[in-house]
Amino acid sequence: MQTTTALPVSSTPYHPSHTIPSESSLGSAYSAYAVVRRNGSVASFEPGKVGIALTKAFIAVHGGQAAASARVRETVEQLTASVVAALMRRLPEGGAFHIESIQDQVELALMRSGEHEVARAYVLYRDKRAEERAQQTTPEAEIVIHCVENGVRHPLDMKRLKGLVNAACEGLTETQPQIILDATLRDLYDGVPRAEVRKSLVLSARSLIEKDPDYSLVTARLLLDNIRAEVLGEDVSQVEMAGRYGEYFLHYIQQGIQAELLDEKLGQFDLARLAAALDPSRDTLFQYLGLQTLYDRYFLHIDERRIELPQAFFMRVAMGLAINEINREERAIEFYEILSRFDYMSSTPTLFNAGTRHSQLSSCYLTTIPDDLDGIYQGIKDNAMLHKYAGGLGTDWTRVRSGQSVEGRDRHPHTFPYPRHQRRERRLHSPRQRRRGGCCGSGPRLHVRLHEPAQHELVGRRAATHSARHEIRSGNLE
Repeated sequence: MQTTTALPVSSTPYHPSHTIPSESSLGSAYSAYAVVRRNGSVASFEPGKVGIALTKAFIAVHGGQAAASARVRETVEQLTASVVAALMRRLPEGGAFHIESIQDQVELALMRSGEHEVARAYVLYRDKRAEERAQQTTPEAEIVIHCVENGVRHPLDMKRLKGLVNAACEGLTETQPQIILDATLRDLYDGVPRAEVRKSLVLSARSLIEKDPDYSLVTARLLLDNIRAEVLGEDVSQVEMAGRYGEYFLHYIQQGIQAELLDEKLGQFDLARLAAALDPSRDTLFQYLGLQTLYDRYFLHIDERRIELPQAFFMRVAMGLAINEINREERAIEFYEILSRFDYMSSTPTLFNAGTRHSQLSSCYLTTIPDDLDGIYQGIKDNAMLHKYAGGLGTDWTRVRSGQSVEGRDRHPHTFPYPRHQRRERRLHSPRQRRRGGCCGSGPRLHVRLHEPAQHELVGRRAATHSARHEIRSGNLE
């Protein structure tokens, strides 16, 4: 087997002042991405170098003729696209990839494509190079990583970083904090934004979930640290939150009312009593996916900045449910207890809206559409208002055009377009970047308007494979 070089690494010497190249200097679709070399220096991300590495891997196995092979060129293009897509999915908003992470993706792409011989040669070459680097006798100077926050550059606080990871793994005997820390430091570079350090911690822990489920709890705790920094505007540990939650909660309620997000009646509760009932330790009960979903969809925010922490979120929902009770504080605490322990969880609309200025708490709504134009469009309007706050809808279309035939200008019968209008309305009025409410319709199987020419407008693209009568009967209007 012929030998060749592995994934190319730029020979530009490292200097502590190296930072990510600016977007203006790159001028490409990948200008938001960079590569962290093994020595800590940073270079621009160029997918073409991935293709070069793959081509050299094929040449190492198949010889020089592989460079002229159309099959190899086509395979390299497909594999390069696969590697780049996998990296983009990991950091959709931009960031830095460590050189080892890129090579891991190259190795994985070769295996998945069935190029096992090339993948084996690639793995062996990486191992050989790793051994050579380990045997180097010249010690490298210790690299000090600086991070940037609010325009201020300062050394990375390694003590706090280690303490944060150790605290996240506390009580989880099967987890190893050092693995998370090593993976995090591998992706950092001099001049890294502080937000990227927080993100790297979460991503490093998340990648280990498939190895042990306990890492889901670790990832959630690291994510919680990020949420606290966003909500409170400063780094606060889980231990410190025991003395901060009550003060924060009082400020949160006033802030939410002033921003017209929360119902003014929440300010009439005995807030000090409710704040004393908050249990900060229950923040650590979350799995990663649950907490990430709350952050993405449920927590209230002002100008894209979250203002809710998990226990405040549960108490806000509890207050909304108890707002009309006689002993409302007592009832709110009861609701909070079962919600925050995950003994019971309210439906999505309740979690979205309880305690806000629009307390739409019901999950589903059933409506019947009358057979007149005013009634039809009034029903569509009502559905739009319900969709705005994430309610699921069931609409009965039985009475519409059920006993007569209406001729159009083209002399062909109208085909039942109204469910299609409702489907479009649902897409237009999705609730504030949250999930869309469900939507279904029903009608009798032998409805006079459901003849064959009606299928195309009623079910759209599915008409080629489904009967329109079956679609209405099953309630599937998508």
